[in-house]
Amino acid sequence: MKDLFIKRFEYYKILGDQSFEQLSDEQIFWQFNEESNSIAVIVKHIAGNMLSRWTNFLTEDGEKPWRNRDEEFVNTFKSKAEVLEYWEKGWKCLFDALNQINDENLYSTIYIRNEAHSVIDAVFRQLAHYPYHVGQIIYIAKMMKNDNWNTLSIARNKSQEFNTEMKNKFPENDFNSNSSPVCYQNSPEVRDEFKQ
Repeated sequence: MKDLFIKRFEYYKILGDQSFEQLSDEQIFWQFNEESNSIAVIVKHIAGNMLSRWTNFLTEDGEKPWRNRDEEFVNTFKSKAEVLEYWEKGWKCLFDALNQINDENLYSTIYIRNEAHSVIDAVFRQLAHYPYHVGQIIYIAKMMKNDNWNTLSIARNKSQEFNTEMKNKFPENDFNSNSSPVCYQNSPEVRDEFKQ
């Protein structure tokens, strides 16, 4: 289970990393308006959350007394390098914590703001939270880069090529023979209303 969690979180970290690579120092700090967060501020919040939630997560409440969440939405960084250093610090804390998860503590009770969570629930909670903010980072970066954006997912109008590539990459996973009556249109067991 731990390895699966790490794999999923690593994917979202990579998306953030690949976004930062495309941005200048100036772009990291750009805000649409006063009420909007820059990418730097989003990073400050994500990493601040990670440090609070995952430091001594098995023995201390995830909302640490030293955390000032409101301050996370005020930029104090001076350079892109500082932003990325804090980003890495947050992720290191998360991955170090995930490496402590095992079959014995997966359903142990931990606390976030005094609210009880199982370890697995706390992981799922953050697996919803961090990608939400990584998506914001990508959205802002993509708007700024416009035609110069290097896509991080399947390129527009390239879905069929990608699907073919994946099918060739994993030929042993032929789902045409799957017996699901709903999910696979090529199965002889598909109900008429699900055929295309």
